[in-house]
Amino acid sequence: MDGSATVQDNQVLAGLTDLLQDAVTATDTYKSALHEKVSAVLAPEGKIDRTTFSANQHLAHGYGWVVTYIETLRETANWATRLEADGKLGEIDALLAQILFSKYLADLVSGVPMNQGETIRPHELNALAEVDTLFNTPAVHTLITKGLTPDSMAAAAKHLPDSLGRATVENTGEDETMSMIRDQFRRYSEDKIAPYAHEWHLKNDYIPMDVVNEMAELGVFGLTIPEAFGGLGMGKTAMCVVSEELSRAYIGTGSLGTRSEIAAELILIGGTDAQKEKYLPAIASGEILPTAVFTEPNTGSDLGALRTRAVKDGETYKITGNKTWITHPVRADLMTLLARTDPDTNNFSGLSMFLAEKPRGSDEHPFPAEGMTGGEIEVLGYRGMKEYEIGFDEFEVPAANLLGETEGMGFKHLMATFESARIQTAARAVGVAQCAYELGLRYALDRNQFGQPIFEFPRVANKLVMMAAELVGIRQLTYFSARQKDSDKRCDLEAGMAKLLAARAAWAAADNALQIHGGNGFALEYPISRVLQDARILNIFEGAGEVQAMVIARRVVSESN
Repeated sequence: MDGSATVQDNQVLAGLTDLLQDAVTATDTYKSALHEKVSAVLAPEGKIDRTTFSANQHLAHGYGWVVTYIETLRETANWATRLEADGKLGEIDALLAQILFSKYLADLVSGVPMNQGETIRPHELNALAEVDTLFNTPAVHTLITKGLTPDSMAAAAKHLPDSLGRATVENTGEDETMSMIRDQFRRYSEDKIAPYAHEWHLKNDYIPMDVVNEMAELGVFGLTIPEAFGGLGMGKTAMCVVSEELSRAYIGTGSLGTRSEIAAELILIGGTDAQKEKYLPAIASGEILPTAVFTEPNTGSDLGALRTRAVKDGETYKITGNKTWITHPVRADLMTLLARTDPDTNNFSGLSMFLAEKPRGSDEHPFPAEGMTGGEIEVLGYRGMKEYEIGFDEFEVPAANLLGETEGMGFKHLMATFESARIQTAARAVGVAQCAYELGLRYALDRNQFGQPIFEFPRVANKLVMMAAELVGIRQLTYFSARQKDSDKRCDLEAGMAKLLAARAAWAAADNALQIHGGNGFALEYPISRVLQDARILNIFEGAGEVQAMVIARRVVSESN
């Protein structure tokens, strides 16, 4: 159905896509004005002052959130415009875009929530006059005041029951290949993962190896590895679709491929020919399961303070130190291990990356390797792979397994993987948000109170409509960052934005879906309790929300000064 053909009858604003594009233009003007004001504080000499930046974190991080909102609106408007040009903009697509714009533009005008307790408001950005201009722009004013109304929310809600059984509420605009990939992995997830995920979670069981092997056969671990090395040679957009569908069933299965993605990209970027030939085909086939061993106690995001050391002894490096929050290490065969090879440094420059092999362990004997011990970290959610603290005591790694056989390149190599890792994390968040939406919708349709399904109550239906609208925005922002990566364009900014917003949206969706369940949502037997726990980690790993907002702000301020 063409949304423009039903404008007056079904609450879609007339000339919607033009309104959306005009609103984006207005937000760009607002962003430019903000840039001058924010830069005057954070970069008074035309260059970011670290002390000033740190002292003004609320301002800086808030600016990161504002530009993330603006980029999300841009990609949503572009998506709607493409659909309309192809004659595929349905009424629900138009309504969700309109509602998202109304909500996010209103937030820009009144205050953008950075989390439940922190909001960045225009007066804190010294932008009261500028925000008045933004609000009084005809397109923005129309979308804010007329885009999200009881009638438009009710019109969107009527479409939601029809979305059950489909992959998405909206037409995502995917091509035929991506649609086929989504259908394949959705069918697999529905059959082999979703029926068992909650039991795995409650028992803190590993994802069964037969599922891991089936995922390997489907190409999950070699999705983006070039065909020359046994992979499928597909791009990051395909990675997003696969990660989204697997995470919709269970975040653990959606995350299994993350470690293979990181390891493969490290080897492709920095490995020798021999390292590529040895490891990439085995990673692609699932013969080798990697794990990422980067984080240390008391360092967190400050990788420059990393203390684990690697001392060369002939043709071997002996590694000593402690690592924490290591995902799926027991069943892994290969560790991408970051250690300090130059003891005279205390920053990023002395770090090196190792391809450290290890034998697979078990719960009874997790680390049957000399010089390696560890203990499990019990966690709320994000189970199925298990988290560990690991201690190394002169753990030996052949010198030939130094990535690229060059010391001091570890941090550079790791930074080169962050774009892909954050895109994939954003896709996982989209899948978790989609799962929360579906659980909330099914419960709202099935649960009767006062003689009718609770879906009929506007406060319930409105929660679900807003979940669906935010899913549109975070999908399009995530897909855009993936397309940029596939086009060999720098996309660390877009990837960071997608990860930042998608994590917040996933948590909001899970929280609201649990609220729809009422007391039952607090019972462990209901899957929404698991999804809430799983959603919470998304705002922490691969760059905590605060760190992500800081990185975004630094990039935007720096690139324009």
